[in-house]
Amino acid sequence: MAKEETIVSGMAGRYASALHALAVEQNATAPVGAALKSFQSLIDGSPDLQRLVKSPVFSAEEQGKAVSAILDKAGVSGVAANFIRLVTAKRRLFAISDMIADYQKLDDAYNGVTRATVTVAEPMNDSQTQALRQQLAAVTGGRSVDVDVKVDPAIIGGIIVKVGSRMVDSSLKTKLNAIRTRMKEVG
Repeated sequence: MAKEETIVSGMAGRYASALHALAVEQNATAPVGAALKSFQSLIDGSPDLQRLVKSPVFSAEEQGKAVSAILDKAGVSGVAANFIRLVTAKRRLFAISDMIADYQKLDDAYNGVTRATVTVAEPMNDSQTQALRQQLAAVTGGRSVDVDVKVDPAIIGGIIVKVGSRMVDSSLKTKLNAIRTRMKEVG
């Protein structure tokens, strides 16, 4: 438990830790994680649901009815659905996104997975992605690495890699900006 506390903190972290402990106990960490991710996708895709989740105007009863209908319609059930209903009843629905993110952090640590966000100027093919994944695994001490590749033509070329709190920016845009800054200092 002490290790979990270093990964997450605050109210959302306590809820996520309790949920993760229950999911581990029931050997259901993956299905719970998938259900939470599905619910987060619903929130991200619906301004109305975002309002329901964040607004203190709705009563716990109104939120509870709406959330139950959404969970049933989306097919979210079991431990994850019960958790979301509990959070709603406790008037903590405003923090559900943080709870889901903290659950994911705990599950990644539990499964020995490191997440990396990679930004490139052009889409990478499968062999490039696999080679990058292997290099990142070597850097992270042999841990499994889940790579999220984002394409941003504005970086012109190169790559930006973010693993945890560490970031390496070797994009052409950053290098050109650094040259421009040095030129201004000289002139």
